[in-house]
Amino acid sequence: MFTYRFWQLASERAVKTFAQSLLAIFSATGVGLLTVPWLAALSTAAMAAVLSVLTSMASAPVGEPDTPSLLPSASTSPPPAAGTSVTAGVT
Repeated sequence: MFTYRFWQLASERAVKTFAQSLLAIFSATGVGLLTVPWLAALSTAAMAAVLSVLTSMASAPVGEPDTPSLLPSASTSPPPAAGTSVTAGVT
């Protein structure tokens, strides 16, 4: 959790969460750009970003090392060929 890579990935997630939350608030309020309650919208989006960082910190010891992910790293094996069954050869 104390690596540059971790904080880079966590920051990216927080920025995406901020933007998504802000856009969701804009569309949910159904008002024009000039009549948006900016203080409330920015405050809510900022809280979502803070919660994203806290979630990243909480998931640090669970997933792949040096990342804020809960999931293990993706497998590097290629996917099964088209037309073959994943359980081929299993009886």
